[in-house]
Amino acid sequence: MEHVLVTGSGGFVGAALLRALNAVHAETTCVVRGGARQAGEPRRELVVADDFADIEAAWPDSLRPDCVIHLAARVHVMRDRAPDPLAAFRATNVEGTLRVARAAARAGVRRFVYVSSIKAVAEVDSGRPLRESDTPVPLDPYGISKREAEQALAALCQHHGMEWTVVRPPLVYGPGVGANFRSLLGAVARGVPLPLACADAPRSLVAVDNLADALLTCARHPAAAGQIFHVSDGDDVTVAQLARLMGEALDRPARLVPVPLTLLKLAGALTGRRDAVARLVEPLRVDSARIVGELGWRPPRTLREALKQTADWYRERAGVEVAHADR
Repeated sequence: MEHVLVTGSGGFVGAALLRALNAVHAETTCVVRGGARQAGEPRRELVVADDFADIEAAWPDSLRPDCVIHLAARVHVMRDRAPDPLAAFRATNVEGTLRVARAAARAGVRRFVYVSSIKAVAEVDSGRPLRESDTPVPLDPYGISKREAEQALAALCQHHGMEWTVVRPPLVYGPGVGANFRSLLGAVARGVPLPLACADAPRSLVAVDNLADALLTCARHPAAAGQIFHVSDGDDVTVAQLARLMGEALDRPARLVPVPLTLLKLAGALTGRRDAVARLVEPLRVDSARIVGELGWRPPRTLREALKQTADWYRERAGVEVAHADR
């Protein structure tokens, strides 16, 4: 792997991927939207319009990367205000992906690594970790668009003779994380009582640095071509356990209150947060045995190590002193 083109490099996962690429001295080109040029060390950039509408015209003949790692996506959002959410997700996650893939194929790119989501398969597991061989049954517009993109990309790559690899991560966390994970981390740091002591359904996570390392492996390994891989830290935890581990990392015990799951689900239904509650109380495990067995990949960081790194980042960035906070 000598030259990698990355989309979505300005995001949370993209920043970790760029660090990983820099560590192996890979030449990198970042695809960015007009007006969104990146700060930091100088890198080659390809400036394009929203949803990569003009990427084939903007792609110069001299740009010949060996691999594309496609991170850019319209991500899952709560209370989506788009008049047609599925159409909005398809515009970016399906059509946008195919535009990048066509441009890559025309440039002679060897392999296209697509970062999908475990939501392309299911919202919950059925009593065992989800495997790559399971029949996908995505339920929400985000998951549906990711699955459609996987299928369309495989067909396009086969037609053009370009290798493809799909990676499906579960919840990604680490320094720079936002959304619900950061909210939970902040609540534990502030000592807020949380009604999660009964949240005992196991869920898989993947640290952002572990995901970046897995993506590099998929970009480089010959056996990754034409494969789908689930990737995780390898340590499934319940939300209650996760909160306690966050407390250990922050040196501030989590304050968990035993509220029955039926009441949590009822509260979610009454407040319009049914999906958010489901992510706390329903199981969603992934089986990452394939990437381990076929590519020899192992997560560089353990769950505890990655949580400690995340907690240290939170203390520094949020300005919250929790190491010696009043109990």
